[in-house]
Amino acid sequence: MKFTTKELVLGGMFAAVLAVISQLSIPMPTGVPITIQMFGVTLIGVVLGWRLGLLSVITYILLGAVGLPIFANFRGGFSVLVGLTGGYIWAWPILTVLAGLRPNTGNPRTNMILVSLSSLVGLAAVELIGGLQWAALSGDMTFGAVFAYSMVAFVPKDIIITIIAVVLGIPMRKLLGTAALPQTKLRA
Repeated sequence: MKFTTKELVLGGMFAAVLAVISQLSIPMPTGVPITIQMFGVTLIGVVLGWRLGLLSVITYILLGAVGLPIFANFRGGFSVLVGLTGGYIWAWPILTVLAGLRPNTGNPRTNMILVSLSSLVGLAAVELIGGLQWAALSGDMTFGAVFAYSMVAFVPKDIIITIIAVVLGIPMRKLLGTAALPQTKLRA
């Protein structure tokens, strides 16, 4: 996959935006902070499209994995990815790809609904993968307990901010001119 200079700059800028957004968090006693990172990850996919969005999110994850303190609460290192919250981060590329799909039905409202639905499927994947890793590593919580806690503490907020990211991201991609960036078609 080749990227233009413009694409690389945009990808880097959005990785930096995600690093900043990640610091807006409320620590919780469970070890899983309340953040607006899902907003950032969804926004990256919607604005940049699946291909460039994926590059941006993977860049962010790799920078954090090598130790830059860009994960929530200024943490960094591979230990974050294999810790309680790591499953959520591992699943962000899925959300990015699904949020970055660009249907072309000819109807802007239908397109927004389809992007919202695919983004919510991506969010569900993040919650599932993150919850599985959290339950596996916590030792004192079953997956059912993690699921119940997530449904109360995280999922309603994440659904709302995911939809907001789609609603704001579609006009933002037109404003930034990323709607014209080439998108490699996903093959089934």
